[in-house]
Amino acid sequence: MKPKIRPMTSKDKPAIMQILQVTPEFTLGEVAVAEEVLDSYLNDTSGSGYHVLVAEVNSSVVGYICYGPTPLTKGTWDLYWAAVAPQKQGHGIGRALFALAERKIKEAQGRLALIETSTKPEYERTRRFHYSQGYQLACRIADFYAPGDDKLIFQKRLS
Repeated sequence: MKPKIRPMTSKDKPAIMQILQVTPEFTLGEVAVAEEVLDSYLNDTSGSGYHVLVAEVNSSVVGYICYGPTPLTKGTWDLYWAAVAPQKQGHGIGRALFALAERKIKEAQGRLALIETSTKPEYERTRRFHYSQGYQLACRIADFYAPGDDKLIFQKRLS
């Protein structure tokens, strides 16, 4: 079933938090940061610098994506957070969220989308997903998050 995608509202936060908490790749610290970003967005949806979309299937929130323009750049945007409920992964929900976010970025004169992620083994499926969506590895910073845990920056040209 094709998801309905719409902007996040405050009533969506519990479902998104549940998705983040049951996604095994995310640590408690990462979930806390994701919540701070969501709260910033909900406190000022037009001025926070974040855009948050949720995906619904049968009126249940099953995923979300958070993105925003990169400060001090012209046309560069960051995709900060994306998650799909584990039991709904592999059904095109992530692809639909990314496609709509990228379309909205282009509509806002965005030309480049960036994603940062980890080299931890738990993120292998995430990295494969980014490649499948047309993102390319642009940069690797060794030992960024911790010894042996590099930071990867993926990019996709949108224009």
